[in-house]
Amino acid sequence: MIDLGKLTTEQRNPATTQIDCCSTEEMVAIMQAEDAKVSEAIRKILPEIARAIDATAARLAAGGRLFYIGAGTSGRLGVLDASECPPTYGTAPELVQGIIAGGTVAMFRAQEGAEDDETLAGKDLATRHFTKDDVLVGIAASGRTPYVIGGLRYAKEIGALTIALSCSEGSEIAPLADIALTPVTGPEIVTGSTRMKAGTAQKLVLNMLSTGTMIRLGKVYGNLMVDVKASNHKLEERARRIVMQGSGCSREAAVQALQEAGGQAKLAILLLVAGCTPAAGRQALQESHGHLREAIRSFTSCPVQMAKAKED
Repeated sequence: MIDLGKLTTEQRNPATTQIDCCSTEEMVAIMQAEDAKVSEAIRKILPEIARAIDATAARLAAGGRLFYIGAGTSGRLGVLDASECPPTYGTAPELVQGIIAGGTVAMFRAQEGAEDDETLAGKDLATRHFTKDDVLVGIAASGRTPYVIGGLRYAKEIGALTIALSCSEGSEIAPLADIALTPVTGPEIVTGSTRMKAGTAQKLVLNMLSTGTMIRLGKVYGNLMVDVKASNHKLEERARRIVMQGSGCSREAAVQALQEAGGQAKLAILLLVAGCTPAAGRQALQESHGHLREAIRSFTSCPVQMAKAKED
């Protein structure tokens, strides 16, 4: 028997026991008041989130990958965050991966029984050639999902970095991880419906984790997504705007620089700011491990190098 009564996410919320009797306006006001508690829950664990970002960025910079694993809503949120990294930050699809219990079909139709198999997660990770160099974020609102527990144990055994994300105090997955992220959002508006406050908290934490990691990897310059993959008309125009905002150039100059840079906004900005050739710019970005600010500084701090880069 599973003792759900011990789980924070399964408690009844005294503020919503009469929500079915409220007017619709009163109902949404109660919902909004409960949702406002999510931000405070996350504020309390900001130091742990920062640790997770730094540790994850270090692993990825050394050649590792980031995996999310979960079941139900938690699994879908991981897959969502992973799928948004390639277009936003120009990452390879393999760099950040989301795994959901039950496979792809579970994204669209609940596969509830899949989460009860503790051995399945290890098999799913092994299929993706998960190694000690990688990072695993186990996501479970309740903190007790067997599938996630199994995944974290598997990752821990082979020496990978493990992070547990749950919303229940004293969760089972927290002790299994190197870093535990536990924004305690309290009882749900509808008892046990963790797609609500807990799901919102998980989404916000995952936003922070992936965004912070990408910033640390040099994929953001100022607040511009300079590694954006211009894969459609909207993103092509965004790339032009990024080059204009990052260099202060005209639209015409941005279009020309992007052509010279093969569509890479980061390189285009460097060409405009440093006045270097594409070859010299690529070399500078390689030496700076993709950090545009450092690449620019390498030219502007050395007039001789800048002059040579313009000649090459």
